[in-house]
Amino acid sequence: MPVTETPAAETVAAPPPGGDEAYAALFHGHFWGLVRLAHLLGADDPEDVVQNAFVRLHGKRGTLRDQNAALAYLRSTVCNASRSRLRHLRMARRRHAQLAVLGDAASAEHQAVHREDIRALLDVVEQLPRRQREVLVLRYWLDLSERETADALGIAVGTVKGHCGRAIAAIRDRLKEGT
Repeated sequence: MPVTETPAAETVAAPPPGGDEAYAALFHGHFWGLVRLAHLLGADDPEDVVQNAFVRLHGKRGTLRDQNAALAYLRSTVCNASRSRLRHLRMARRRHAQLAVLGDAASAEHQAVHREDIRALLDVVEQLPRRQREVLVLRYWLDLSERETADALGIAVGTVKGHCGRAIAAIRDRLKEGT
């Protein structure tokens, strides 16, 4: 089968922002990163959360004011859906506490992989208030700017700065107490 080369002078036009090709590129380029985001925010089924976010985006593609804001819309949707699922799980666990006994012990493989200091840090982050944890994950794990973090969570940039500062101080204090 011969290989044909595209002439250097020929340029390939980018797909329109609302087109199926752009949607597919967005999906393939960001799906797993958004799954990790949902997982870090505590979603019980992060892949399902992200799939639902993409379904919602697909339904709103024609109504987005700024077609370049699709990724920010997805991040915001994943944050909100993760929060909703956590609320739902808390309520379900309260109603069915006698049926679900949740153990805190991690598997032996998990304990072997993670060092003690990493586990201590993750424990402290888990104890942070929900909003502080969300801000830290978006700012430092996803490496979003303060503006992007604020947009994803629907809060002011100053609020992002405040939550970051308080979260980092709390982590520092709690880790010092543990040593």
